[in-house]
Amino acid sequence: EGMPQTLSSTSMFTPCGFSPHLHTSKEDEQGGLIFQDGNLTSASLDALIQHLIPTTDYYPEKAYIFTFLLSSRLFIEPHELLSQVCHKCIEQQRLDDPVLDKARIRKFGPKILQLLTEWTETFPYDFQEERMIGHLKDMIHRIAPCDEAYWKKMNQLLQTLNQKLATLSHGQEGIVKISAAVSDKLVAFKSKPPSIQREILSVCSDPYTLAQQLTHVELERLSHIGPEEFVQAFVHKDPLDGTKTCFSEQKKTSNLEAYVKWFNRLCYLVATEICMPAKKKQRAQVIEFFIDVARECFNIGNFNSLMAIISGMNMSPVSRLKKTWSKVKTAKFFILEHQMDPTGNFYNYRTALRGAAHRSLTAHSNREKIVIPFFSLLIKDIYFLNEGCANRLPNGHVNFEKFLELAKQVGEFITWKQVECPFEQDPNIIHYLHTAPIFTEDGLYLASYESESPENQTEKDRWKSLRSTVLGKT
Repeated sequence: EGMPQTLSSTSMFTPCGFSPHLHTSKEDEQGGLIFQDGNLTSASLDALIQHLIPTTDYYPEKAYIFTFLLSSRLFIEPHELLSQVCHKCIEQQRLDDPVLDKARIRKFGPKILQLLTEWTETFPYDFQEERMIGHLKDMIHRIAPCDEAYWKKMNQLLQTLNQKLATLSHGQEGIVKISAAVSDKLVAFKSKPPSIQREILSVCSDPYTLAQQLTHVELERLSHIGPEEFVQAFVHKDPLDGTKTCFSEQKKTSNLEAYVKWFNRLCYLVATEICMPAKKKQRAQVIEFFIDVARECFNIGNFNSLMAIISGMNMSPVSRLKKTWSKVKTAKFFILEHQMDPTGNFYNYRTALRGAAHRSLTAHSNREKIVIPFFSLLIKDIYFLNEGCANRLPNGHVNFEKFLELAKQVGEFITWKQVECPFEQDPNIIHYLHTAPIFTEDGLYLASYESESPENQTEKDRWKSLRSTVLGKT
């Protein structure tokens, strides 16, 4: 409930997939690349790969490298791409010659090292594959005889990469452990009293502190998501390949999925905390507490936790508690709800997000840099961008214009996920957020009916059936 509405693709981006020959007046072509008004709009895959490859006097633009490495995986697997890049470099720089042209390679060396460095820094997960590391080492072995410094550079690159991968996999294991712990503890329902758990207010009674700890969790989880996961989430068969999808192995989107799970957990945790207390006064107190937490999240720029809290409060078992809500000062809640209102393709939220993004650009402190977008809407935007435009044009060219738009959205996200959390961590609160038992949907309804009796026949029937299935009572 309260989930994103379907977005119209037109509001997202200008339509693309135009047929190239309509624009001959403004087009110019260089080496199979089609430009329009100075922007690369389309090209064959081969021409795009060639455009990625540095020479003694050429190095691709940073934006091009990111866009192409991000989107190329829809057409060719990373290890295959790196293999082609290395192969072409060997050919073009004559790295197979028995006697190497040292002067020439000293001009080329730093550039290929720079490209490999950018690749490992931005898409480290690509290098979990042995083959990738193999191509990397092969390249260095060929140029290293011309300059001792290249060995050092290479070792540095591999060391940084290994550290990064170790940190990331350590983080992933942590996340897996947490999810497992939670599923063991999924509490269907235990009659109250006694309470089945400490409640949130006994762990943290200050809304400001809780909002900061939620921001810790969000940034920690975001840091593990590789930019490529946004593309891999929507991999279809490449029509020109016909035989296999580019990623036959399990889709590499585990961090993205873990993050969506966290959002759902937070929704249910909020609803559980509200439905649990036996007295209406206490329930109202918990609602007011979460409204304050949500407001602090908004001020911090943590829109994902904000949306999860609002979604939890809007779940039917919570929203039906009329007597409880009558004790709540709801004005603050309606202001927040208005901010996250789905109308007009989430117009209010998008305006607030742009404000936070702008603040982040001009920020002097990490505190002002925080932008945590409402994640499922970001995924939805990227999904519609992907569905709304073809990956290839009718002539078989890669529709690069589409991928520039994709890279813009993913690139902004990468900037945001790199912000260091400025708040002090409270392990106690964070542990609670990840491990406190939460009710299932049935458990929530049951708790809700036990708190405020069913109002109509439908609710009465549901209560009766839940009492027998969940509690084993008639």
